Amino acid sequence: MIRSTLLPPLIGAVGVVSALALWEWSATTGPLAGSPLPAATEAIGEAVRLLGAPATWTAVGDTLTMALTGLLLAIVIGVVLGVAIGTSPLAMHATRVPLEFLKPIPPIVILPIVVLVLGPTQAMGIFLVFFGCFIAIAVQSSAGVFDTDPVARATGRSYGMGRAEILGRIVLPSALPYIGTAIRVAAPTSLVVAVVAGLLGGGPGLGQSLLLSQISGNQAQLFAYVLILGTLGLLVQGLSQWGERRLLHWHPQYRKQVL
Repeated sequence: MIRSTLLPPLIGAVGVVSALALWEWSATTGPLAGSPLPAATEAIGEAVRLLGAPATWTAVGDTLTMALTGLLLAIVIGVVLGVAIGTSPLAMHATRVPLEFLKPIPPIVILPIVVLVLGPTQAMGIFLVFFGCFIAIAVQSSAGVFDTDPVARATGRSYGMGRAEILGRIVLPSALPYIGTAIRVAAPTSLVVAVVAGLLGGGPGLGQSLLLSQISGNQAQLFAYVLILGTLGLLVQGLSQWGERRLLHWHPQYRKQVL
């Protein structure tokens, strides 16, 4: 049991070390020697130095504020709207085409308009994150509600449950796996959009730091920020997966993992 628990992290650690070793070899003596690509040790050292600077943590805070605020707004509004749409077959069919049309549109498409209206501010980043996460959460929530077993609904009505009680005790628990999956997927997306808001929209955060490093030609610092962002993305992804398992601990798919 202990061996099976420790094996995946050990394999993951070997993969990370192997990737860093390949990076170091490629940048020093390999085919990319002499290119702008810095060595792995140089980028890691610069990342450690940046983590000791207050400005870096300010940028991290700005990025997380935009990502989490936009994500929370998308969750609240998306779930409420999705539940409202899913409970009405007429609304479900009436909104399917508009929602599916908006779903594949990336936030970068509306970036120039949002920057023009809100400016290169934190509010601009929050709105872009909201736009990038809201549609997918609303679509998944409505699908989860709409796909609730009709036999379970009929059983609830036969026991004298009202519409509100059926919604709270039958429909929402049935839709939670859909909602949980949508939130887990949207969490790393929110971080990516928050970085893009700074990188291309001039908003505060790590995206702006990446842009300034690129403009100044400081390749080691640029890749150091990439490493910091990658680590931050892993943390966000891990927390979203942990939250999904806790939210759906009763579901057969997650019961064994929690135990």
